[in-house]
Amino acid sequence: MSTIGTSSPRIDGAGKVRGTAPYAFEHVSDALYLWPITATVARGRVTSVDSSVAVATDGVELVLTVFDAPRLADTSDGDLTILQSPEISYRGQLIGAVVARTPEIAREAAASVLVEHLAEDHDTVFRADHPDSHRPQKVNGGFETTSRTGEPDRILDDPPADTVVVDEWYSTPEEHNNPMEPHTVVAIWAPAEQVLTLYDSTQSTQGVVSSLAPVLGLEPEQMRVIAPHVGGGFGSKGSPHSHDVLAAMAALRLPGRAVKFAVPRQHMFAYVGHRASTRSRVRLAAGLDGRISALVHEAWVHSARAKEFAEQAAVSSRMMYTADHRRTDHHVVPLDVPPPFWMRAPGEAPGMFAGEVAMDELAERLGMDPIELRVRNEPADDPESGKPWSSRRLVDCLRLGADRFGWDRRPAPAAHRDGRWLVGHGVASSTYPHMVNPGNEAAISHRSGRFSVRIAATDIGTGAWTALTLIAADALGVAADRIDLQIGDSVLPKATVAGGSSGTSSWGSAIVSAARRFRERYGENPPEAAEVTATTEQNPDTERFRISSFGAHFVEAHVDADTGEIRIPRMLGVFSIGRVINPRTVRSQLIGGMTFGISMALHEESVRDPRFGHVVTQDLAEYHIPVHADIADVDAVWLDDADEHATPMGSRGAGEIGIVGSAAAVVNAVHDATGVRVRDLPVRLDDLLDGLPDR
Repeated sequence: MSTIGTSSPRIDGAGKVRGTAPYAFEHVSDALYLWPITATVARGRVTSVDSSVAVATDGVELVLTVFDAPRLADTSDGDLTILQSPEISYRGQLIGAVVARTPEIAREAAASVLVEHLAEDHDTVFRADHPDSHRPQKVNGGFETTSRTGEPDRILDDPPADTVVVDEWYSTPEEHNNPMEPHTVVAIWAPAEQVLTLYDSTQSTQGVVSSLAPVLGLEPEQMRVIAPHVGGGFGSKGSPHSHDVLAAMAALRLPGRAVKFAVPRQHMFAYVGHRASTRSRVRLAAGLDGRISALVHEAWVHSARAKEFAEQAAVSSRMMYTADHRRTDHHVVPLDVPPPFWMRAPGEAPGMFAGEVAMDELAERLGMDPIELRVRNEPADDPESGKPWSSRRLVDCLRLGADRFGWDRRPAPAAHRDGRWLVGHGVASSTYPHMVNPGNEAAISHRSGRFSVRIAATDIGTGAWTALTLIAADALGVAADRIDLQIGDSVLPKATVAGGSSGTSSWGSAIVSAARRFRERYGENPPEAAEVTATTEQNPDTERFRISSFGAHFVEAHVDADTGEIRIPRMLGVFSIGRVINPRTVRSQLIGGMTFGISMALHEESVRDPRFGHVVTQDLAEYHIPVHADIADVDAVWLDDADEHATPMGSRGAGEIGIVGSAAAVVNAVHDATGVRVRDLPVRLDDLLDGLPDR
């Protein structure tokens, strides 16, 4: 019997359609409501707070300010440390709250609180030549800040004859995660049990416990976090932020009362993380045969003075293509802004935009097909570590995609029109590292012919309820309808974050380990109440092989010859992601990532006003994302490619590879249509005006 690989409907689908699947805000009906008070200067200090009107307002239960909030036990994390001093590190920082019997009362009372600030000079402008730019000790993911092989700078500074060189700058703007469900938490402190319960919209229930318990001065067993259903996260919910601390503070001051805090959409652009803006300088040297001899990728990213977060934007260039001489480097620019954090494929998404547009430019200067250029620079082993690939089928993805897309029938660049539309085609490669986090644990028990499978995994809308059920059924050799899955609660056996495309791989591996132990101990006819608990078995192949996923994006772009308006009528992604657990939800994940790529290329940009330090595009009317009319024929397919080195299921992650490289494919297609090379995202209409045909 094999349930893995069958296209299965979502187990949680009916409940979500009917509105019976509870999200964080819906768990408790008898609750109080919190409305936050935020700083209105980008740097400075609070000098006074007059909350007398709010305190006297009927229905107000609590007012918290920087002068009277509970003391935190650990203030080492600048993202979580709030209301501990009058100091302000960024505009929008939480400096107080009002808790009332209705959300309307809370909001009105919060507006009546008079806060006086002493503003200091601030700096929110990101630039690569910033005087405070520095190399961080490490970049996100634990990667080394720099890498070097050979003498790439010598070759690029004085290239040999018959060498083609690309030396260009590329940039991506600050962007903000905007899941359908904003960050939301319901906090309840039970004084008799001395337990703080959070119904939280999070990507890791146990991650919230491990992060917040020390901050609040609690033991881990004094916290419970529940999150059976989450309406998207895209990285921003991978760790708690200051709103969780604020709700917990209020609950501790109001023992026995539930406090609800739904972060307003406008505040999603302040204190819950964002993708940092990036600047990349990419230099490539290649012979006339297209073989790359030297590669340098230097990346600059902004961070916050309150807490450093260094996006690993140059890491993918360490292993993507062959180059005997190679250097990558990262620089961080601290600013008076909220701390950046994960946003879908942090590092890889902006870094591969730069790298894959640079590859397109190299192909153009060589007069070579961009697919052929990539094929000629395909490494036999991992260029960074020298390890063999567990499976690297990028060339297969490129070849299959080219055939299905009709790549060989594309016309010459800037030479094809369809009525008023200029038509172009673009391609880009994609990669994402395979991650299996250690420390996962699953429990399996048997009662009345059914199997209970328990692990503190979190379904953030990606289909984990269904995928883990299929994995458990497959590992136990039973039908999926005999599995009772329990996830989304920190009291369950250990589970790591739903992030880095690691969730299914990490949790599924633990479930397979538990199933194997269960069958070894009890056989095919287990007794009533039979139970085992197991952690993920060690996989030595993760050290012996370089394990990553790969893919190729193909895009057709139409550009209006009069206005420069861009449409993407056709997009195809072909991926090598190992064995697919549930084709139905995996296809949705891949298409979702590709949609993110279209959005990244053409729409998304958080505009921060340097005069005041805040994001002015702080709603979904002004922070542009695609609508249904922008997403036409987008398709995703994958190779039949079980990777037994990666996980016992043969699978690798699929959540983020869809966005990596997709923005570059869009920009490359726009260039093919117009002859205009855009290196700074998002593409604007006025970027293309000089390349439009004269009328």
